[in-house]
Amino acid sequence: MASLFEDDAEFVNVTGIWWHDREAIRKAHAYGLTRIFPDSTLRIMHTRVKWLAETVAVVHARIRLEGQSPVEGVEAPGSRASIFSFVVRHGPDGWRCASAQNTDIIPGKETLVRDADGQLRGVDYRQRKDP
Repeated sequence: MASLFEDDAEFVNVTGIWWHDREAIRKAHAYGLTRIFPDSTLRIMHTRVKWLAETVAVVHARIRLEGQSPVEGVEAPGSRASIFSFVVRHGPDGWRCASAQNTDIIPGKETLVRDADGQLRGVDYRQRKDP
């Protein structure tokens, strides 16, 4: 997978961990695919491409993740939906990713808020009753 990235590529994961080159991206994904997602499947549900130039594009892919490993009292993690954003460009070695970001989708929520316990949770201000 790392060969799809440029040497100095950037990658931000769903929790905001930010890797700054192909080797860091490779190490992080080798760990994740071994420890967190060894039996997982990713399914591409929908993609869109926005061309910025003949050799540069932004690609968005809505994906579904299933089969994440159990952790911290969650014996059977449910499926997750995410949107991956990729900035790709064509060069002498073909198409490579210059930058990527993975964002989890929280259905029915508009943003995140940090509660009194310091935990982030999804909220929907459209449901808020103003005084």
